Amino acid sequence: QVQVVESGGGSVQPGGSLRLSCAASGNIFSINDMGWYRQAPGKQRELVATITRGGSTNYADSVKGRFTLSRDNAKNTVYLQMNSLKPEDTAVYHCKVDARMPTTPFVPIDYWGQGTQVTVSS
Repeated sequence: QVQVVESGGGSVQPGGSLRLSCAASGNIFSINDMGWYRQAPGKQRELVATITRGGSTNYADSVKGRFTLSRDNAKNTVYLQMNSLKPEDTAVYHCKVDARMPTTPFVPIDYWGQGTQVTVSS
């Protein structure tokens, strides 16, 4: 199995910064895309940003220019640097990892973390 653990959430004032981390571990053959999604109360889960194994990134329009996604392939870890945070960024942030296991190396499976709360409020 694959475990996905997020960290780094918390409370911050508008304009502040937070850095989220997400580490994947377990019986991993390879990891392709990694990314962050968020879900605010009463809303559907939405994409925040994704990154390929080669480092190509994709951002939601609402976070472009404020959030930066990076990854360390050796550590199976992805980082989300969030700057200029706004109240509308308040949500539970979930990490998703597209991983393949040694027994099924051609079958990609999405693994999700439990989520970490980000609250932006004055």
